[in-house]
Amino acid sequence: MNGALALVRTFQAAGVELCFANPGTTEMHLVGALDTAGMRSVLGLFEGVCTGAADGWGRMTGRPALALLHLGPGLANGSANLHNARRARTPLVCVVGDHATWHLASDPLLASDVEGLARSTSAWVHTSKCSADLPRDGAAALAAATRATGAVATLVVPADCAWGEAPGPASVAGPAAAPQAPAGRIDAAARALRDGSPSALLLGGHALRERGLRAAGRIARATGAALVAETFPARLERGAGLPAPVKLPYFPEDATRLLAGYQRLILAGAPDPVAFFGYPDLPSRLAPDSCEVVTLAAPGEDVPAALEALAGAVGATRDSVAASAARPARPSGRLDPERLGAVLASCQPENAIVVDEALTSALPWVLGSAGCPPHTVLALTGGAIGQGLPCATGAALACPDRPVIAFQADGSALYTLQSLWTQAREGSNVTTVICANRGYRILRVELARAGITEPGPAALALTDFSQPAPDWVALGRGFGVPSVRAETSDDLCRALERAFAEPGPHLVEAVLD
Repeated sequence: MNGALALVRTFQAAGVELCFANPGTTEMHLVGALDTAGMRSVLGLFEGVCTGAADGWGRMTGRPALALLHLGPGLANGSANLHNARRARTPLVCVVGDHATWHLASDPLLASDVEGLARSTSAWVHTSKCSADLPRDGAAALAAATRATGAVATLVVPADCAWGEAPGPASVAGPAAAPQAPAGRIDAAARALRDGSPSALLLGGHALRERGLRAAGRIARATGAALVAETFPARLERGAGLPAPVKLPYFPEDATRLLAGYQRLILAGAPDPVAFFGYPDLPSRLAPDSCEVVTLAAPGEDVPAALEALAGAVGATRDSVAASAARPARPSGRLDPERLGAVLASCQPENAIVVDEALTSALPWVLGSAGCPPHTVLALTGGAIGQGLPCATGAALACPDRPVIAFQADGSALYTLQSLWTQAREGSNVTTVICANRGYRILRVELARAGITEPGPAALALTDFSQPAPDWVALGRGFGVPSVRAETSDDLCRALERAFAEPGPHLVEAVLD
């Protein structure tokens, strides 16, 4: 048995089911091993599709997928979505092929510092030294990826380690359980909530799954504390019947204004919040100095258990049942972000997975969908755009029985539009809604925030791509996805109803005024 097959068998024995791959010459023995072992392999036409899809798979299953990439340049192409996966704490194993160990000394054309590239996005990085070590190295990568709340682990596999002989698969330890939050922290949080001062729980990570949300809802009901969710959650369960935390605003002025109303902030699976960017005369830290910040459970700990313990400590025994909000009425007229959000919220099916990378067009849907049937939201955790379409692809493969909606800004969709081809090839049940404003609208907002209220031609040229406007119907059909354009609310309603009723991928270009 060669090293490549021993590695794949090691992964299989640990329950790894799927490999998202864009391989090259140095990975041919690994490709052969995937074939021999019968592991399902999914081709991405760009490495960012592979890493983003592995992220979506891991977020929905809680188990790692493999991403197989070619040398340092392939890893570089996939790094943006590995960054998002790192911020989401997704369990993910990235296998990167490299030149044969003895060939690297010749400095061949594609040689690079693969480990150096990997360290910025990976909690664990290792290069195999020989084929006999490869299966054991694979077991170590899996152990690192499945620790506590998940991490990205990168294993670099020189070609001769893949083709050389190996003794056979290695055994893999089971996933590590998340550590419990210390009892002292639970007592401190309970004391902070009992004195009646205006308080909020900032929820992140697994606190935003159903178990954590229900415990947080009980605490809020018993103490009057507000519930606030981190801005870009890895996975948020929401909809009718679930507590609905307010999302921490993106812009620092709005976030500091919200947090200024609280004297205590209890952190449950979220870090002390900071602004996404530094702005003149605005702080990095969002909570005011007058607000006492109390950590209940850190992101790597068992946050739902800590919330349940806190609920018991404050005497919160009754479930908090969220008031049912009605779906918005279906609007009419030409599309703008408000009508688009209302149409999507009025149409989305039960148990949907919504991958939200709609950016400046998202807020109306967020506000209007609180009363929709229960659904899951996957957000842009690391801020590196181009995550939505790949993440939706991986989520659909992880949950083939659930409808997936890629709610997608057009500018960021252009980063990884090759995902559409993978969706078509795999027959994935993804409905992509392109918010076509034909520009980087967030950059227009940031220009104004920087005091550039009347941008000139150079600035406009860098924030607008309407000349020529990308033809998403042609692009979608070119990748094999049935695609239509919607310019009115009625057009969008009909297109979504058709897409949700039919299996396989669909794309709707929603042209925004």
